[in-house]
Amino acid sequence: MLISKMAAEGGGKEMNEIKTQFTTREGVYKLLTHSEYSRPNRVPFNSQGSNPVKVSFVNVNDQSGNGDRICFNVGRELYFYIYKGVRKAADLSKPIDKRIYKGTQPTCHDFNHLTATAESVSLLVGFSAGQVQLIDPIKKETSKLFNEERLIDKSRVTCVKWVPGSESLFLVSHASGNMYLYNVEHTCGTTAPHYQLLKQGENYSVHTCKSKSTRNPLLKWTVGEGALNEFAFSPDGKFLACVSQDGFLRVFNFDAVELHGTMKSYFGGLLCVCWSPDGKYIVAGGEDDLVTVWSFLDCRVIARGHGHKSWVSVVAFDHYTTSVEESDPMEFSGSDEDFQDQMIHFGRDRANSTQSRLSKRNSTDSRPVSVTYRFGSVGQDTQLCLWDLTEDILFPHLPLSRTRTHTNVMNATSPPAGATIITNTSNNTTNGSNSGANTPGMNSLSTTLPRSNSLPHSAGTTTANSTNKTGSGGGGIGSGIMDSAIATGVSKFATLSLHDRKERHHEKDHKRNHSMGHISSKSSDKLNLLTKTKTDPAKTLGTLLCPRMEDVPLLEPLICKKIAHERLTVLIFLEDCLVTACQEGFICTWARPGKVVSSF
Repeated sequence: MLISKMAAEGGGKEMNEIKTQFTTREGVYKLLTHSEYSRPNRVPFNSQGSNPVKVSFVNVNDQSGNGDRICFNVGRELYFYIYKGVRKAADLSKPIDKRIYKGTQPTCHDFNHLTATAESVSLLVGFSAGQVQLIDPIKKETSKLFNEERLIDKSRVTCVKWVPGSESLFLVSHASGNMYLYNVEHTCGTTAPHYQLLKQGENYSVHTCKSKSTRNPLLKWTVGEGALNEFAFSPDGKFLACVSQDGFLRVFNFDAVELHGTMKSYFGGLLCVCWSPDGKYIVAGGEDDLVTVWSFLDCRVIARGHGHKSWVSVVAFDHYTTSVEESDPMEFSGSDEDFQDQMIHFGRDRANSTQSRLSKRNSTDSRPVSVTYRFGSVGQDTQLCLWDLTEDILFPHLPLSRTRTHTNVMNATSPPAGATIITNTSNNTTNGSNSGANTPGMNSLSTTLPRSNSLPHSAGTTTANSTNKTGSGGGGIGSGIMDSAIATGVSKFATLSLHDRKERHHEKDHKRNHSMGHISSKSSDKLNLLTKTKTDPAKTLGTLLCPRMEDVPLLEPLICKKIAHERLTVLIFLEDCLVTACQEGFICTWARPGKVVSSF
């Protein structure tokens, strides 16, 4: 009895020890203690009543080869440093910029990667009282303050992000459940904004700002009930995943302002969300202590992961460890034009990255290519979990020949770039022609909820609009809602958007919009009806929105390690390391296997 008691005590002590390294199939990840970032005095921050510590990175491409910069908030303070990662120890005595705020605290921040240079960066900072500040920590300038008088929203800013591909548009979510689209070039006005309804759906509505001159916000989204805790853009920037305190994940077509699909947590609010590198899967975490994997293409939960003992605060995919085992040289079973149309922008931009490798899952002979997605999560239980999402979960119970076919189809359709899924696979659908019944893991196409409010207009009209858009020299927020926007008297918004969003592939957008014109209003009504019958929270358990625990695979974490004394608030995967942070204000760098520089 005494021995077992001592053993139990010893085991308990070991369980409470903070880990400084952990091992996966790739090797050993090691905590680099000299690379720890914090406030200059390195004293643990008293986190009671303060907002979560957050971290943002940007690369300024300077000539020294050390272009990484890090920004983090601790309490009322905001810091901006050169980030040396696994290369050199952190020098906390020399922040590039430090700011201390009175009466409000920074809650979140985001760099504009498009405009960043060694001389200037654009950093958005959201605050607990509802304001958003645009600063340049290199020039040490504060250029603009949005919602300064709190006339737009008085609640805490929960998430702020630049719209992908734009130098001037950004999106802000609040604890009120509202989300606003801003343009840095416009003012917020001296009076509270008046709104005009643009689009409405099940538990969401979108309004434009009604005024004589263009002002912020350009759009107001009201999503779900309670706080909108976080949102994330798909890798190609065309879709938006939102998680709310009402427990719902809602995925929108951002351009068309339409609901694509929804998911409900097992219980409690959802706190965090992220996309897989290829945009095919979304992972959400929250107050049910679970990580939930949702298929973008099938609009359904495909797995849950249980490893945390408390709320999950951050989920993130590891783009660098997501692996593809290639056998023979890959061939694309279609025309070059089709392949170009269906590749997502992000995959093109990073030709040697995971996205590119995932795009090669098109083998037309021998065995199918194997893929494993790696993602991680951190929680209020101070634990880091790593998870592998493998093909036995993604494509269960499929013979090899069918798996290969399904793999081809999945790969041939990049969901965020062309999510139109129609049962009729005739050649008149540009994006949907190859994505019929062979989509992996789909029980029936009627359950996919591709777009719940797709615009019923003729192909000719859409083509004309797309052509005009291409000629304007820029893509647009609301490119898919051009007709309805003009029809409802908000052409000002539509025209504005044409010049603000940078799209690199005009021809691709033309075809994507062209395919939308073939969805009939009747099918759109059916999808609306289907959505409405499923979103009653009291009746969601046991449905596609929220399957029972025994109805979906349950993942176990590869590793689950206690790595901090306080709740964890940050998890970011970089090429040679991963970065975590806790509420005490310590930002930790974990070197990937083989990446520890000898100087350490």
